[in-house]
Amino acid sequence: MSASEIVNKVWNYAHVLRDDGVAYGDYVEQITYLIFLKMADERELAGQDVVVPTEYRWSKLAKLDGDELEVHYRHTLEQLGKQSGMLGTIFRKAQNKIQDPAKLERLIKMIDKEAWSTLPADVKGEIYEGLLERNAQDVKGGAGQYFTPRPLIQAMVQVMRPQPDMTVADPACGTGGFLLAAHDYMAELVTHKKQQIHLKEQALRGTDIVDGVVRLCAMNLYLHGIGSAECPIASRDALAKEVGDGDRVDIVLANPPFGKKSSITVISDKTGKAEAEKLTYERSDFWATTSNKQLNFVQHIANMLKIDGKAAVVIPDNVLFEGGAGETVRKNLLERNDVHTLLRLPTGIFYAQGVKANVIFFDSKPAAKTAWTKQLWVYDYRTNVHKTLKQNRLSLSDFAEFIECYQAEDRSKRNESPTIERWKAFDYAELIARDKTNLDIFWLKDESLEDTDNLPTPDIIASEIVEQLEIALEEFRTVEEILV
Repeated sequence: MSASEIVNKVWNYAHVLRDDGVAYGDYVEQITYLIFLKMADERELAGQDVVVPTEYRWSKLAKLDGDELEVHYRHTLEQLGKQSGMLGTIFRKAQNKIQDPAKLERLIKMIDKEAWSTLPADVKGEIYEGLLERNAQDVKGGAGQYFTPRPLIQAMVQVMRPQPDMTVADPACGTGGFLLAAHDYMAELVTHKKQQIHLKEQALRGTDIVDGVVRLCAMNLYLHGIGSAECPIASRDALAKEVGDGDRVDIVLANPPFGKKSSITVISDKTGKAEAEKLTYERSDFWATTSNKQLNFVQHIANMLKIDGKAAVVIPDNVLFEGGAGETVRKNLLERNDVHTLLRLPTGIFYAQGVKANVIFFDSKPAAKTAWTKQLWVYDYRTNVHKTLKQNRLSLSDFAEFIECYQAEDRSKRNESPTIERWKAFDYAELIARDKTNLDIFWLKDESLEDTDNLPTPDIIASEIVEQLEIALEEFRTVEEILV
């Protein structure tokens, strides 16, 4: 059975459970627990060391049915969540969301039919990635915020060119898309055993604040053959702690969360009601104190890099033009780092609707008296580009011209060309002279404003309407959270 057939088979059962109130995200979590236990059982039969305690192994679970199965499964999740290392990470705060014992038994039997350990790592990974993407397509569940389009990830990794002896990190790792793409790129370059061990056990580091997402990421890496007894993914707020010398890495690839500003819910002393309070981070290594989480992530990532380390970060438009703290962050970023490339992305490529985003590329540099940024090269792949999640999907070939212009092997060979109108350079003096150091730069004419023959097609218009409705709904949900 092919990977896509297994994905369809496993995913089709999600619709049955949806009728019982099991959300797609919860379903993928339950699949995560069960596949891990099944693989551990297979490895035990093959004579390998197994980290799962005897009383909670698959062989015990698969023999039960009815209420006894539901009780034992719930107890298994609870106890495994107390373990250390990879096991504890995957089962941290795990709960059984499938209350019907008959449906749980059916799911266990379905997974039991597949020999997961004998599947190649890339096939297992493809199956799991397929489930994660299906989950991301469930807009109501909001899972799309953790899922960066894979063609974009691949393009970013291709120009960043991570090497097998490097360390790569993602401080908002979601389900691990960037880390896996970097691993696959580096694996092709491995030449000896030491690099192979480093790549498996030490090369990748990830952090996410959401326990459930950390679980999905840890399982994703595990199915791709990455990690040892210790899990390379941590469940914590990456912004809460200053970066230590031993925490710095060679490369950061990230798509920090978009959306509303960082906030916490508190109970007002005056009214006794729940209210939203902006969350700021007082850090001596930050250039500005702000509740804008995207600006905080940019500052944090800049501090994560070793000298001459490289970062590629997806950012929303407001990071390019917002005043106050935004201006302070941009000026410091330009002065203290070599901010050399900006890729403007089209709309309609994220499962989270209405996002206008860019990728900013910069290299970390030592302290100096003059600004490190000399030229910012901008590739505008937004103007006159219309993408959707179904009819006109983003593909890696869409970035072919950008990858060629980037000149990853030697950026000094970059040049403007009259035949490539989307690629343009801006000197530091020109950037710093712009009002509020605004980097929201565009120069191409929007054809839809000039010629009615170039208006978007009905499907694109419909997609944009849906995007605007999703934005409005998100605002209403924010208000609802505060009131409730």
